[in-house]
Amino acid sequence: MQVSEILRVKGSTLFTVSPETMLSDCVMVMAEHDIGSLIVMDRGRLAGMLTFREVIRVLARRQAEHRTGPTPPVAEIVVRDVMNPRPTVVSPDADVNELRRAMIETHQRYLPVMDGEVVLGVLSFHDVARAVLEAQGFENRMLKAYIRDWPAEG
Repeated sequence: MQVSEILRVKGSTLFTVSPETMLSDCVMVMAEHDIGSLIVMDRGRLAGMLTFREVIRVLARRQAEHRTGPTPPVAEIVVRDVMNPRPTVVSPDADVNELRRAMIETHQRYLPVMDGEVVLGVLSFHDVARAVLEAQGFENRMLKAYIRDWPAEG
């Protein structure tokens, strides 16, 4: 199974922000749409990724800083300061096993799918698990149908 097949089933809805977007606005978008990542675009190009991992890290860092003295409010943080500026990307032609390997090796749960400089979508670990499960279910049904229709030996 190829990445393009998973993306076709999932759909290619993209939620994008600019590097200058306030982190608090991003959190609201992520919560409203029940998504774990946002694509960061700058002048029509991929500039980075913002995932719940970066949000949690900055909140934890701010909490630790707050204990040692005053810190600026979280509302003043912009995406550029916390995003992953070099996310691992995957090609639509990549095999699902390559995708899973990239996610595991880089500890990234969300990978942009890119065709050259064009962002086609984002695949999550959940999207991959669902696609693999559905493919295995289909394969199991086909094997059972094949076995059921096995010709009698004569």
